[in-house]
Amino acid sequence: MAKAKSKTGRRNPGAAPAAAGAQTVTVDAPAPAKPRVSPAQFFSQVRAEGRKIVWPSRKETWITSVMVLIMVLLAAAFFWIVDSLLGIAFRYIVAFGS
Repeated sequence: MAKAKSKTGRRNPGAAPAAAGAQTVTVDAPAPAKPRVSPAQFFSQVRAEGRKIVWPSRKETWITSVMVLIMVLLAAAFFWIVDSLLGIAFRYIVAFGS
């Protein structure tokens, strides 16, 4: 096992030998607290962030809504078919067993 060395290359006589497989864990200092802002500053910052929002057009909203409706209908049809097939299989297995 290698000996712990200081920056000068000599072993630190005051240091305890490290255990095999021991790891050193360092803890970061906590982030400095953000300064508190007044309610007026807070609401002006909220308005500034709100101005950055890019809202979709009416056409984009309509197309997205139609696509969601189509996907919901496809998923509903898929699960209805799978549920029906499993119900038929279950009834067949139960009838076969009696």
